[in-house]
Amino acid sequence: MLYAVLCYHSEATVTSWSKEEDEAVMEKLQGVKRQLAAEGKLGPNARLLPTTAATTLRKSVEPPLVIDGPFAETKEQLLGFYILDVASLEEALDAARALGKVNPGGSYEIRPVGYYDPATLEPARDPVP
Repeated sequence: MLYAVLCYHSEATVTSWSKEEDEAVMEKLQGVKRQLAAEGKLGPNARLLPTTAATTLRKSVEPPLVIDGPFAETKEQLLGFYILDVASLEEALDAARALGKVNPGGSYEIRPVGYYDPATLEPARDPVP
């Protein structure tokens, strides 16, 4: 079964980390990701750019309206996600707990994936030559 682990945190808190603090958290997360990958449980994962880089398409009006930012009325923002291929919700929770041990603050939402088409994904490219 595929599960999405959606990573929420205060963007203001995360962006206030020093370069060294951010790199330390990312290195700890890499350790958990390496373990999940070795177990064949880790699928695509991404860290999203700040919400200031977001654009929203409001479909509730005609024609749809394009606006800057997500304008979510929340204290925490969606900062990234993991796709896990595990046998049960309990396994997904175990993975989220392991990620949470090395990532200070925030929360994880674990949600079953209803549809996933890996054939539409292209290999990631390094933006810097």
